[in-house]
Amino acid sequence: MSKPEYFIGLMSGTSMDGVDAVLVDFTAEQPKLIAGHTEAIPSHLLKGLQRLCQAATDDEINRLGRLDRSVGKLFAQAVNNLLAKTDVSAEQIIAIGSHGQTVRHMPNLEIGFTLQIGDPNTIAVETNIDVIADFRRKDVALGGQGAPLVPAFHQQVFAKPGQTRMILNIGGIANITYLPGNSDDVLGFDTGPGNTLIDYFVNQSLGQPFDEDGAWAASGKTNPAFLEQLLSHSYFALAAPKSTGRELFNQAWLEQQLADYSHLDQEDIQSTLLDLTCHSIANDINKLSATGELFICGGGALNGELVRRLTPLVAGYKVDTTGSLGVDAKWVEGIAFAWLAMRHHHDLPANLPAVTGASRQAVLGGRFKAR
Repeated sequence: MSKPEYFIGLMSGTSMDGVDAVLVDFTAEQPKLIAGHTEAIPSHLLKGLQRLCQAATDDEINRLGRLDRSVGKLFAQAVNNLLAKTDVSAEQIIAIGSHGQTVRHMPNLEIGFTLQIGDPNTIAVETNIDVIADFRRKDVALGGQGAPLVPAFHQQVFAKPGQTRMILNIGGIANITYLPGNSDDVLGFDTGPGNTLIDYFVNQSLGQPFDEDGAWAASGKTNPAFLEQLLSHSYFALAAPKSTGRELFNQAWLEQQLADYSHLDQEDIQSTLLDLTCHSIANDINKLSATGELFICGGGALNGELVRRLTPLVAGYKVDTTGSLGVDAKWVEGIAFAWLAMRHHHDLPANLPAVTGASRQAVLGGRFKAR
């Protein structure tokens, strides 16, 4: 029996709803999830990150430096707590693949950039495991968006010859991967808001971190005029490659959109925001192919009302979660970053230029030694 090839994946998305840590064995052709763990983000750290995601001038560099170390410590804690659930020791792990926490994603500027914090040196020291991190900036340096990176992983794990498949990841931002089944012409891009606006509005209105199962949205009624206005955002008309984040779809933008609709009942606003997510996703899926199989992953896969509303909008698709393909929907992105670490370790490229717009394929990330 071959020796296990263990890697750990660390992921915290735009929702900032926790740090996902996964232990994965890449010995076989398909990755095997050994264990998963979610580390809650302490409220003081969450507030600091949310503040940092908004443009400011007050001591921003010092705040960035402190949060970079603090997020690194939190990610390390997630790894140590993950391993405590298993019989696997730190010495058995080849490397940790850490996404970090995105605080700015601006790839379309004259000199585009993307910035993720969570000091990999701190993670390496605190866990005694080598860390591979900073996956996005090589792609940006090559003229790409630096996002999404998961389509290459989706292609390896979920593609099926002769079958059109769509992988939909719904985190704070939603992204899709188009797997045509009869070629390597994989496409992928961010469709727009996933959970970010609905999470923000339920938190602002009810003090809840998220709308569990979409129950609050289900109690409301979507306002067609408001939905049409939201869908008129120029991002939805952009051609791929494209990517987005909190820089575009955020509290300030939503408040601006609500200027003429603040009279609506709050649950009706929530319902409309949920339909914004569903319609923007469905519009892009149907443009790529009218029929196929759609597999959902990410936090949005757990929102029953979201899935119920999305399904009739993609009538030509059989809709399920990635769990039906053997990969738990909650852990797909974490596994993807373990996979990216594995690709780096073996000196293999991990970006898809057709997806990100980069000028060529590249080995992504840098290695930070524990010793």
